Amino acid sequence: MSHTARYLTEVAELAAALDAAAVEALAQELRQVRERQGRVFVLGVGGSAANASHLVNDLRKLCDIEAYAPSDNVGELTARINDDGWAKSYVGWLEVSRLAERDLLLVLSVGGGDAARGISPNLVAALQLGQARHARIAGIVGRDGGYTRGVAHVCVLIPSLVPERVTPHTEAFQAVIAHLLVCHPDVQRSPAKWESEGGKPA
Repeated sequence: MSHTARYLTEVAELAAALDAAAVEALAQELRQVRERQGRVFVLGVGGSAANASHLVNDLRKLCDIEAYAPSDNVGELTARINDDGWAKSYVGWLEVSRLAERDLLLVLSVGGGDAARGISPNLVAALQLGQARHARIAGIVGRDGGYTRGVAHVCVLIPSLVPERVTPHTEAFQAVIAHLLVCHPDVQRSPAKWESEGGKPA
C-alpha cells in the first residue's frame, strides 16, 4: 500500500473513532459563550496556532462570536517572550484581556501541555489562570490530552491510532472539527460565501 493510500485509510479510521458526543458538547459550549456574551480565546502553538487563527476568523465571521488568538499579535507575543519568557507569554496576554468567568479558553494542542515535563508551559500557565478565574475550558487535543484534558470541562481527543503520525493527524483533525463546529446549526449565524445565495463561481 502506498503512503497516500495508507494515510487516507488512517483518516477514515480516525474519523470513525472520534467521540461525536464530545464534539457536540463543544458546539454547545460555543453556543453558550455567545449567549452569555463571553469571548473565546483560542490557544495553540506551531501548527495548532495556525489552526487557532483560522478558527478565530470563522467564529467571528460565521458565528458572531467574539474570539481571539494571542499568537495572532506577533508584536506583543514576541515582546512578551523576549521580556518575560515563553512560559508567561500567553498568560500575560490573557491578563490584559481580563479573562473572566463568562469566557471560554479553547486549547488546540497535540500533547495538551505537561507541567511536570515543561511541555507547552505557556498553555499550562494560561489554563491555570483560566481555572483561577473560573473561565470555561475546552480542548481539541491528541495523545492522552495532557494538562488540557485534565482540567477541561469539554475535551475532544483525537485518537492516537498511528504513533508515528500523531502530530499530522491531530493538527489535521483540529481543522476538521473546527469546520464542523462553525457550520453546526447551533453555532453558525451567517453562511459562508459559496453557501450563500449568489455565492456561485463565475
